[in-house]
Amino acid sequence: MSEKRTIESKALQINLDPKFYGTLAEIGAGQEVARNFFRAGGASGTIAKTMSAYDMTFSNAIYGEEADGRYVSKSRLYKMLDHEYDLLLERLGQSDEKRYFSFANTVASLNYRKNNQPHGWLGVKFQDKPGAEASNATIHVKLLDSDASLQYHVLGILGVNLIYACYAYYDDPDTFLNSLMDNMPINSIEIDMMRLKGPAFGDLDQRLIALALVSKGYSQVACFLPNGDIVQPKDFLYKKNICILRARFKPFTNLNMDIIEQGRKLFIEHNALEEKQVETICEITLKNLSLNEKISYQDFLDRAEMICNIGYPVLVTNFPEHHELTIFLKEVKPLCIGILLGVMNLKQIFDIRNYENPISDLLLQFGHLFNQKVKLYAYPFQPKGQNEIYTSKTLPLDSHMKHLYNFLLENNLIVDYIHYDKNNLLIDSNAIIEMIRTDSGNWEAYVPKVVSELIKEKCLFDHPCDIEKKRKIQPEIFRT
Repeated sequence: MSEKRTIESKALQINLDPKFYGTLAEIGAGQEVARNFFRAGGASGTIAKTMSAYDMTFSNAIYGEEADGRYVSKSRLYKMLDHEYDLLLERLGQSDEKRYFSFANTVASLNYRKNNQPHGWLGVKFQDKPGAEASNATIHVKLLDSDASLQYHVLGILGVNLIYACYAYYDDPDTFLNSLMDNMPINSIEIDMMRLKGPAFGDLDQRLIALALVSKGYSQVACFLPNGDIVQPKDFLYKKNICILRARFKPFTNLNMDIIEQGRKLFIEHNALEEKQVETICEITLKNLSLNEKISYQDFLDRAEMICNIGYPVLVTNFPEHHELTIFLKEVKPLCIGILLGVMNLKQIFDIRNYENPISDLLLQFGHLFNQKVKLYAYPFQPKGQNEIYTSKTLPLDSHMKHLYNFLLENNLIVDYIHYDKNNLLIDSNAIIEMIRTDSGNWEAYVPKVVSELIKEKCLFDHPCDIEKKRKIQPEIFRT
């Protein structure tokens, strides 16, 4: 683990190292990083050039215009990094002694009216050794302070931390991530996306980074797509019709598939949508990833790989409660939200014993969970060994909750599934996991074909396949 360093000592160490040399380009609100290097002293040994293209016309003249007209975007960041790095090579040529880098940020801070959402993109394109192919470290950050001057201050800290991490910790991903928060004021930023790519980082799985951001508390949500891309969650979900299933997915069973497919049909019907207008997502919470209070990264990869192979995007969150998920989703300005869940999950929401202060906690949760944009779609439940099937209308509840519950039913905020496969009601995921471990029973019949093939191909969930077929997985490189 790294010894925590001050911003001044980090900047000074880089300044005094003649082998690390590059440019800093900052547009928008991010004007503080270069200043930290100048204040530390000896900056002529590090900084070839600083650029502050604050004016939009000059910024476009240097880096080109964006198709969407935005300046604070990933596309703009990469154009800045590439442009400045290429200029270094063009003017100085490759060196056998120096490691070149370009740093860039593009940031929108809190405006005068304080009615915007401050955020920014920061990145470093750098060599881990002289003459090497360049690697990229890029992050997206939300600025949480309520004062613009404070936001400038934390941007300066974060920029130095990111450059220093690329300078000193590129071969230790865990220390790399931890060091980003050195000297950072509490609750001042949220890093909701990071990409570490290139020879300096080897074949680091980007999904591990996404999980680490959430598990370390740097972000509430991480999002990646079936093709393996890591995306900024709010950009991906912005103004979409969102249909989301919260589940353990251990493993992804025919029950999960039926909940998604039939629930999506209901969601489309109720909101008069077309199939292509709906984004269907699977969510895994860290609460459901925990094993003995430790995050199992291999367990995460197994579940995520199944979901991606089926074709759904994955959200990784630290939201134990449903209303916390809806609070986040409302920030992306969705058109409609459909939360798919089992009837027994519904019972837990309305179980008064789950609340420390029942009245205030319930009102708070329901105020966020239920509104005109959100509906809960309840999949039926059949207790083991019983013939009765419970729906939202037959679910037994505490008498104190019935009036509130009936109000939600009458206003169509909780909706029962119309069509479902009764055979799926008997699926027990814990029993299936045990069958997979021992390769016994007909476990393949309870999961989609693509899932069973993946389990046997890559020995997921301790399936006893040929040891020679076992994939080489990354060690537990992140510590929570």
